[in-house]
Amino acid sequence: MKLVSTLAMAAVMTIGAVTSANAQGQSSDGVPGPDEDPYIWLEEARSDEALAWVTAENERTLGELEEDPRFETLKAEALAIFDSEDRIPFVSFRPDGLYNFWQDKENPKGLLRRTSVESYQSENPEWETVLDVDALAAAEGKEWVYKGSTCLPPKMEMCMIALSDGGEDATIMREFNMTTKEFVEGGFELSEKSQGGVQWLDEDTLFVGRDFGEGTLTDSEYPFTTRVWKRGTDIADANELYRGEASDVWAGANLVRDASGEIHATTAFRGVSFHESEYYWLNPAFDWVKLDIPKKASPYGIVDGHMLFSTDVDWEVDGQTFPADSLIAVDLEEFKVDPNAATKTLVWAPGERQTKRGGAITAGALYVGLLDNVIGKVLKFNFEDGAWVSEEVALPDNATVGIAASSNESEQIMFTVTDFLNPTTLYYTDGSGAPQPLKTSPARFDPTGMEVEQFSATSADGTKIPYFIVKPAGMELNGETAVLMTGYGGFQIPRLPAYLGSTGKMWLERGGAYVLANLRGGGEFGPGWHQTAIRENKQRTWDDFIAVGQDLVDRGFTAPEHLGIQGGSQGGLLVGTAFTQRPDLFGAAIVQIPLFDMLRYHVIGRGASWIGEYGDPRIPEQRAWIEGYSPYQMIKEGVDYPTPFLWASTADDRTHPAHARKGAARLKEQGHPYYYFEDMTGGHSGGVDNEQRAKLQALQYIYLMQQLMDE
Repeated sequence: MKLVSTLAMAAVMTIGAVTSANAQGQSSDGVPGPDEDPYIWLEEARSDEALAWVTAENERTLGELEEDPRFETLKAEALAIFDSEDRIPFVSFRPDGLYNFWQDKENPKGLLRRTSVESYQSENPEWETVLDVDALAAAEGKEWVYKGSTCLPPKMEMCMIALSDGGEDATIMREFNMTTKEFVEGGFELSEKSQGGVQWLDEDTLFVGRDFGEGTLTDSEYPFTTRVWKRGTDIADANELYRGEASDVWAGANLVRDASGEIHATTAFRGVSFHESEYYWLNPAFDWVKLDIPKKASPYGIVDGHMLFSTDVDWEVDGQTFPADSLIAVDLEEFKVDPNAATKTLVWAPGERQTKRGGAITAGALYVGLLDNVIGKVLKFNFEDGAWVSEEVALPDNATVGIAASSNESEQIMFTVTDFLNPTTLYYTDGSGAPQPLKTSPARFDPTGMEVEQFSATSADGTKIPYFIVKPAGMELNGETAVLMTGYGGFQIPRLPAYLGSTGKMWLERGGAYVLANLRGGGEFGPGWHQTAIRENKQRTWDDFIAVGQDLVDRGFTAPEHLGIQGGSQGGLLVGTAFTQRPDLFGAAIVQIPLFDMLRYHVIGRGASWIGEYGDPRIPEQRAWIEGYSPYQMIKEGVDYPTPFLWASTADDRTHPAHARKGAARLKEQGHPYYYFEDMTGGHSGGVDNEQRAKLQALQYIYLMQQLMDE
């Protein structure tokens, strides 16, 4: 069984308090209105006026960047990497083989395909196409983007395929037979695009969490009801199984299965904030019973007859204290009788500077990825002779290690091992011995003469912030090297060393250096590293990033005119805060698919779901936290900012292109130079095919070279 999923997208409670207007042009709850914000019209993603503005901006930016004589070479280099036939085809295990989704020059929208374990272990696996997304898109006249499948265990033959028109998060879903390789005529179909998901109860029944019309979406625009849909009936007639609250981020019901596919429980959750959930259990009397667990704890999976939980905070129960980031187990049969009375036992607790990073459950074992001072490890757990035992999986040291795929039916499992300069290697074991290298990605750039070092910077409050720098060995500390610095620092997501691929080819080979900062707000050192830099303390993340930039200059690695920064989504907000708070420190700033207007973020896209990370600008005290750093409002006339490059996607229904659009419009209004580009297809991650991705890469590196390398 895979780890228990909550169905919940990370999001946060929209606080319902309202206050009186405190500034002219604001609505009664303090949100800037049209009188105060002249660019609200850019929040209409596809209005004629907004798209005309986008077209004009794209023409200007492309006219300058694509005309650079280096552009076509850079684009070709990126496309060759993205389209390469020799890259590792990563897979997932299913009973009928190994599945892979593949995009290349001939199949830009992609192929869902499968092969056998034996064939996959050869140099040239034989692939069988299951679904050709390009052919489907052409036949239906849609810009279909494959968004995955949800299948009925244990055979995994009947699946619901999710498709997005243009790359946005919202999808349609259709029933598909993996054996016949066809959509099921008259089968289950959710034809109206929506956020949400499904689970199979049996071959004729689905749990469905979707937009069912008025009164079924949260303030964050996610579903909060789950219905039980029987084959052959209208979805409108499906019975409601569970209902959360409109103030939740997301809510729904889940089936808890073991590795064999057997259902052991039905649970439900209410995402009361982005980082907090309440869980419920459906007892034999069909009553929902609230689980007595912390709001920052959640079910983790079933292994060796036990139900596991993970907690992000200290959990005090039955006279015990389980430390934050622990794994806790209860006997499965006890759980099914009364989950709150079941005895809790410790499976694993983190050591100093350790944290969990992903996991997987095979037919008979639990594997948990760890970060140990930002170095990857994997532990294997079993319950033996009445106790939990673990052993470290034999994988290379001093690398980033991840769990790539695992089988529910056997002990087969795959791992990835990578670092900045060495291509990713895929390791495989069937459980009978140590993992062995199975496939290695070819080198995409020449690392000769390059080295990686780790340093730390001192943030504004004295905290040491680690960072990695990839640079020419023996580089002179004269401040003349062009450095690209990136980070994230949000939502407990770690940024880790990984093979640089196109960055190595397009940037490092041309003499640049690369820096990855491990900022508070991220997940590199566990829940505490994240929780110390959210809401009223979010400025700590921005301080950390600025401190790393200053440290690079102080050490002589670079100078402000050669220091560029780049980040996307929360990382785009990070870059926006950095160049508006310290414009003197940076020579370039790439602001990707960002959050930018933080006084209106909760009414743009899915922004209301992230109030748990940033706070609610409708509440005066919390507005004060946010107003002090919101990049959109921080842009002022007469300040010498670096010329930023903002880019977004029209189809991004998560952060929404309005943030980047309004940032560009504000820069123009205040007389500052800038670049703006908007990909007219593609969702929150940018381009939907390799051609688009290569173009975006080339545009950004041309910009960086012009700003940081050219005289």
